Amino acid sequence: MTVTGIIYQFYNCTILMDHKFIREDLWVRDGVIENPRKLFFEEHRKADFKIDCHGCYIVPGFIDLQINGGFSVDFSSNKDVEKGLSKVAKGLLEHGVTSFCPTLVTSPPETYKRVLPKLRMRNGSKAGSGILGWHLEGPFISAKKKGAHDEQYILADFKGLKSMQDTFGCIENVKIITLAPEVPNVIEAIPELVNKGIVVSVGHTASHLLKAEEAVNKGASFITHLFNAMLPFHHRDPGVVGLLTSKKTARERKVYYGMITDGIHSHPAALRIAWRSNPKGIVLVTDAIAAMGLGPGVHPLGEQSVTITGFSAHLTGTDVLAGSVATMPHCIKHFHKASGCTKEEAIEAATLHPAQVLGIERTKGTLAYGSDADFVFMDDSFHILRTYIAGEMVFCSGEIPVK
Repeated sequence: MTVTGIIYQFYNCTILMDHKFIREDLWVRDGVIENPRKLFFEEHRKADFKIDCHGCYIVPGFIDLQINGGFSVDFSSNKDVEKGLSKVAKGLLEHGVTSFCPTLVTSPPETYKRVLPKLRMRNGSKAGSGILGWHLEGPFISAKKKGAHDEQYILADFKGLKSMQDTFGCIENVKIITLAPEVPNVIEAIPELVNKGIVVSVGHTASHLLKAEEAVNKGASFITHLFNAMLPFHHRDPGVVGLLTSKKTARERKVYYGMITDGIHSHPAALRIAWRSNPKGIVLVTDAIAAMGLGPGVHPLGEQSVTITGFSAHLTGTDVLAGSVATMPHCIKHFHKASGCTKEEAIEAATLHPAQVLGIERTKGTLAYGSDADFVFMDDSFHILRTYIAGEMVFCSGEIPVK
């Protein structure tokens, strides 16, 4: 048998495998995680290089499905799109994010037509995290639940894919779109979007449960930042929140839900209610804005500006939340503490679950054999020590302790 490829053995570590932490080595070849039994017994191979992990945890690389920008870059207003995407992708490596969906808030049509064609989906590398495709958060949403979105650009006149083509110009690089199901004709367009490989998310909506369930039965499979920018829970009509306990739909589709677990957007009790109702569906998102990674002050957000104080971001001059300035490790740590979930469950909410939303769980969000070797070294407090993409170290804090 002819065998090729350099084999790396990561030892003295605890890895997340099959939903639990185990004391085991991690084997990588050609950017892919390998089964050591196959290497030993079928190929009679040993490691070419051994890497001592000094007792660290190894977990899959984080995946952020909703991030508006960071490090002074706002995707909705940045003039040099390629440069802005590259800057954020590079900065995210320090925070363990190996793949992400850059997100555009509701914007004028000329912004979409200028920005959308500039993105190219790509795997991560030393140059930055992988880009999975755009998340378009609007403009076909409810003005009643606009949140920080600029109402003048919200479109209530929806005529299916034609409206999208007129507004966006192209949707080839779009991976997720947030829609309000009560907007006329939106529900009828959902199957077309799903057939194009676009994940339809329900969000920024005043929809009642019946309409939300109709959207799910048509193919919607995600909820954009649960509890935020939607009707509050009511015992006679729980609204979109009621989808947490919905049974399988006619299309046998599981509904996932994003939550901004920064400690600002949702009370810990609300977080616990959601997680205990549907623990396998939660997806942690940062919803980070351009000020993520910066200090307090006034920063741009699309056509508007926001004021940052501590971990809070509000539209300047208002008390309206405008996204988060939290990093993914912070969100994971807060989720773990607030919900009482295990470390494994907290990690999978930022790795496996978002991969499942996009249907890429065989290659991303896992350390299963045959998956991409995108992973993170972290300590017991979720502090990022190293980030690897395709088995190559792309970030090192220099803080790995020797045990």
